Amino acid sequence: MVGREKELKIRFVPGRCELVEEDVDIPSRRVLITGATGLLGRAVFKEFNGNNWNAVGCGYRRAQPRFEQINLLDSIAVHDIIHDFQPHVIVHCAAERRPDVVESQPDAASQLNVAASGNLAKEAAGIGAFLIYISTDYVFDGTNPPYKETDAPNPLNLYGKTKLEGEKAVLENNEDAAVLRIPVLYGEVERLEESAVTVMFDKVQFSNKSANMDHWQQRFPTNVKDVAAVCRQLAEKRMLDPSVKGTFHWSGNEQMTKYEMACAIADAFNLPSSHLRPITDCPVVGALRPRNAQLDCSKLEMLGIGQRTPFRAGIKESLWPFLVDKRWRQTVFH
Repeated sequence: MVGREKELKIRFVPGRCELVEEDVDIPSRRVLITGATGLLGRAVFKEFNGNNWNAVGCGYRRAQPRFEQINLLDSIAVHDIIHDFQPHVIVHCAAERRPDVVESQPDAASQLNVAASGNLAKEAAGIGAFLIYISTDYVFDGTNPPYKETDAPNPLNLYGKTKLEGEKAVLENNEDAAVLRIPVLYGEVERLEESAVTVMFDKVQFSNKSANMDHWQQRFPTNVKDVAAVCRQLAEKRMLDPSVKGTFHWSGNEQMTKYEMACAIADAFNLPSSHLRPITDCPVVGALRPRNAQLDCSKLEMLGIGQRTPFRAGIKESLWPFLVDKRWRQTVFH
């Protein structure tokens, strides 16, 4: 489904140039993405934009010129963009997702993760837009995996608590919304620190220095491209079936500790891994983490929704621009 709009273009003719009006196809399905400057938001924007959706992304500090600059704590600005654009779908990726930052800045994190999410849900309900709220596996305590959507949450840290409160605020303000819980993410990062997975690359590459890596917490690294595809599939399914709502889980299906991820990264780039040291004790610094918060994804799979990129393929695609020793590229890509 596309609409027609006029767009002014410059046409060069002998001796002069002139402005002409041309018809351009504007997809009629509209999606608004919050946090579009972040790792997941960029992938979600790209996925919808490349699949016949009219996508508008918004961000805050890094928004312009590509995306709309919106402070999600400004309820008037949020109201205005939603009423002006009239999206059919809103994918709410914006959040404070760093557990240690949430512990140190609890009020600011609660404002973004809870209050702004509830307000967004209310505005979405006001125009009948389908809201997808991105949540986390950290709503679970990690003692009895795998977790179904119906299992009782019990977050161990403040990040998990704010995201769970955000879920409740969303569903209280908009009973037709969806909550999508996902685990640790990686993908095409702008800088290595954007993901808890890619941030390990420097420790892997600089093999002249031994590096301690957590070998206690069981993780399920998930490619943002896959989450983006799930969001689009969920949105398209909902446009055909109003009963698609509530809580859903999506995750990669390869279980790895950070040590095992680091070894897999080394293997993907033919780099040594003998300097990586597995630490099997429970971490004692920072926010508490669940030991194994594996998500059961069968609910989405039964709807025919899902996409999974093998970790080694996904991590190679994500990290090769950050490869320090360019000679390795020859062995990896030729």
